Amino acid sequence: MKYVEEFRDAALARGLAGAIRRAADAARRYHIMEFCGGHTHAIARYGIPDLLPPNVRLIHGPGCPVCVLPVGRIDDAISIARRPGVILCTYGDVMRVPASERMSLIKAKAEGADVRMVLSTTDALRIAEANPGRDVVFFAIGFETTTPPTAVALQLARAKGIANFSVFCNHVLTPAAISNILESPEVRELGTVPLDAFIGPAHVSTIIGSRPYEYFAEEYQKPVVVAGFEPLDVMQAILMLVTQINEGRAEVENQFIRAVTRDGNRKAQALVADVFELRRSFEWRGLGLVPYSALKIKEAYAAWDAERRFAIPNAMVPDHKACACGAILRGLKRPTDCKLFGTACTPESPMGSCMVSAEGACAAHYVYGRFRDHVAVEA
Repeated sequence: MKYVEEFRDAALARGLAGAIRRAADAARRYHIMEFCGGHTHAIARYGIPDLLPPNVRLIHGPGCPVCVLPVGRIDDAISIARRPGVILCTYGDVMRVPASERMSLIKAKAEGADVRMVLSTTDALRIAEANPGRDVVFFAIGFETTTPPTAVALQLARAKGIANFSVFCNHVLTPAAISNILESPEVRELGTVPLDAFIGPAHVSTIIGSRPYEYFAEEYQKPVVVAGFEPLDVMQAILMLVTQINEGRAEVENQFIRAVTRDGNRKAQALVADVFELRRSFEWRGLGLVPYSALKIKEAYAAWDAERRFAIPNAMVPDHKACACGAILRGLKRPTDCKLFGTACTPESPMGSCMVSAEGACAAHYVYGRFRDHVAVEA
């Protein structure tokens, strides 16, 4: 990326940190949720919490598509992969997410299932074309960012008549998750998760634009600043949010103007609208059943819908009892609040999805050493 170093300038970061300290009213506290897992990793990697005053707290949200996949959907994918003659294709992080009884797709592969990691939906299509005698299923996951490529794959499959290709669709929607958090008892009634503002996701917003967040700003009086992933992006967004809170404003502002517009990518939105429609409800890890929060494949593409092609159990399965991933995704707990963190649960041997994904909060805290002081105190 051209000019990336300018967004990691240490002198500018110190200047922004000073501006945040001066802007933050010592008599109040600021609770800011970064929805996106990419922001969580940037925050941990660059030590941004260490630059903030103690009354400005960052809270991790559920913006990690691998993390929010419930156990039951992983079980469903494994059941598909174990069928004779099936090749299951998916992205790398998904293969290590724990399912029931400590099973995972990578363990199913070790037991003989044909599970293949792909880098794109077109990789899965090529595998289907190269193996006409086998059913090739693409395990599709992700927020609005990865949905258009899945739509393209389905359009190509129909256009080319690739009958042995299908998609197990698990695409979920960012605005619905934000609404669920704001309507949750922890936020609305109990106040156990105080939320004053949101750092809006970057990649998602390149697709949907900043317009969808205007509802949250108006309805819930929560400021939103869409921000890029570099440290200066995040720090500028924090300063913008602190300023809004001080001034009693609740508006949507776009810090990431180099990539995000108000209306987003209309072409990508049209692709998605052609292929997908809303599900009435969908289960999220940590959030439970969330109405109108996910997409399903339209009737016109039913022949390429794995959920119609295979008898999928689609059962709701609880998380590991000791794993705090669900509470972490809701902002109720930090990774270091989990008893398994850094001991029984590590990136090499994950107990929950938050330790698996490159966007998971637990993985961020572990990889970038945000847990070391915690471990030292426990010892």
